[in-house]
Amino acid sequence: MSRWPTGESVLARAVRILEAFTPDEPALPVSEVARRSGLHVATASRLIAELVGHGLLARQPDGRVRVGVRMWELGQRASPTLSLREAAMPFLGDLHAVIGHHVQLGVRDGDEVLFVERLSAPHAVINYTRIAGRLPLHASSSGLVLLAHAPREVQERVLALPMERYTPHTVTAPDALRALLADVRRQGVALCPGYVHEDACGIAVPLRDGRGNVVAALSAIVPNDGQAYAQVPVLLAAARGISRVLGSPSH
Repeated sequence: MSRWPTGESVLARAVRILEAFTPDEPALPVSEVARRSGLHVATASRLIAELVGHGLLARQPDGRVRVGVRMWELGQRASPTLSLREAAMPFLGDLHAVIGHHVQLGVRDGDEVLFVERLSAPHAVINYTRIAGRLPLHASSSGLVLLAHAPREVQERVLALPMERYTPHTVTAPDALRALLADVRRQGVALCPGYVHEDACGIAVPLRDGRGNVVAALSAIVPNDGQAYAQVPVLLAAARGISRVLGSPSH
């Protein structure tokens, strides 16, 4: 039996089909899409065929389906992060050349940080994030910057929820996290050695719009070797440049 209302619209069902795909599993068999979306296989198959016809999904030679290029095209037109990425990319490229590991942009989406851009290198330190990937706000340097500058009700909601511990270093106690957020606001940087992976250290600084509001986080993921703080000045310099562009009249 479906776990969804029988009177649900076709559009709502199509959205659930699209939500079945994840960054880790971009291609799925029709039967798995049906299971994840809570639809009968025949219903899912029919809707998938229509979505393929519109280019929103695509079929692979092995019969699996994946999100189509048309979906990416439409998303690029509508994305509220487009101006952010355009403003940041020249600085992100320079920052990556200096740091040599991962540099990325993150925005807050609900109680998670959504990564909208990332530059990496073949031999860079391990990093669990990816473009269009997410992490809880409490666990990563980008998330801590965004949570520290989020509305009070968002902070209290996150502090009241169970928080996943990725490593022994992940801060999950509400009082400790509250104190950490105060430090991030005071110091203007989040430094997270081993929070998501023991071998990596995240460093993040805020990006501000023309009104001074924090709209994103700029971060770097570097080896957890005790040297991460040396990268803070170059991150702050890049953040000032991006924020200056974001505050210009054209943005």
